[in-house]
Amino acid sequence: MLKVEGIDVFYGNIHAVRQISFSVAEGEIVTLIGANGAGKSTILNTVSGLLRPKAGTVTFEGRRIDHLPPHKVLTLGLAQVPEGRRIFARMTVEENLEMGGYTRPGSESADALARVYEQFPRLAERRRQIAGTLSGGEQQMLAMGRALMAKPKLLMLDEPSMGLAPLLVEQVFEIIGRLHKAGTTILLVEQNAQMALSIADRAYVLETGRIVMEGRAAALLEDDKVRSAYLGS
Repeated sequence: MLKVEGIDVFYGNIHAVRQISFSVAEGEIVTLIGANGAGKSTILNTVSGLLRPKAGTVTFEGRRIDHLPPHKVLTLGLAQVPEGRRIFARMTVEENLEMGGYTRPGSESADALARVYEQFPRLAERRRQIAGTLSGGEQQMLAMGRALMAKPKLLMLDEPSMGLAPLLVEQVFEIIGRLHKAGTTILLVEQNAQMALSIADRAYVLETGRIVMEGRAAALLEDDKVRSAYLGS
């Protein structure tokens, strides 16, 4: 479904991502793990069109997309939940969700809204509440629901556990698991390597802008080097 080949990404003179190549097949959960600053979010932002690679290609369902603006990438079926959630804090929950469905006709948007409320009952309860007054976990649910309003074929999640208490982290990952079982393909960027590897099919380990390991997530979860560097054991 998604194929990234040899991308290089710069911030000014800083070479943030170096010759990164990976793929995501339909129906998978693939995770990118690594320390803060390893280049994980940069990769997602490049895939979604927020950044342009200096070299390499990004292909989605056989179509090259690395030259497209973000709204065009979204209409092809690739949606991103950004790091830090980035909700519209002064708008209501429902207004935030409606913003996520802006690329869809009115009838499709209404259907999508009903499905999001079914998947996230808490959001349905708080549909008229100002989004900035939600708890951290509820804001993460809202950010995920907003992305799902676009009916994505591939959902990219950037650090969904960031800033959440352990119990809320478990709830968020349970939701990710449910979305996957419902048929959503997922590319997950996450610093919580234990949780990411426990839910993913395959994983890539990044260090300073390079992929240094890759393989089945279950195997990496048991790898001594990964356990020492990322799992604290």
